[in-house]
Amino acid sequence: MTPAINTAKKSKVNYHVHEYTHDATAESYGDEAAQKLGISSERVFKTLVVNIDAKKLVVAIIPVSAMLSMKLIAKASGGKKAAMALRSDVERSTGYVLGGVSPLGQKKRLSTFIDSSAKQFTTVFVSAGKRGLEIELAPQDLQKLSQATLAELTQ
Repeated sequence: MTPAINTAKKSKVNYHVHEYTHDATAESYGDEAAQKLGISSERVFKTLVVNIDAKKLVVAIIPVSAMLSMKLIAKASGGKKAAMALRSDVERSTGYVLGGVSPLGQKKRLSTFIDSSAKQFTTVFVSAGKRGLEIELAPQDLQKLSQATLAELTQ
């Protein structure tokens, strides 16, 4: 069990865990998950940690098929400038390794934003806290459990 799965379990929301054999040579963890689980990459969401104004970390949850707009995440979080967080900062603040960062069960609660495209799906997939493990749940449950705000985040 990962902290992400434990969080979903404790909250009593409906969820399903999907496991697949992770290929260490895969270029994109999210695309690999979509392909191996046989689902559209628009329904698989990646968890990105972003540094806002070089002073606070926030989480952006966006489809793996899209690119994060630094301008839009900065605006959503009330900042002026955004940049991807350093690997060491991501791992220290979330408690997860890159490629397995889940928006659920993070070590430190960060302000979280979900791309508004999530609401068009009955369920979405996010990392369950380890490479090769995805958790499927309703977008509104993901929003509730991560205490996230819906926002336009992609280009």
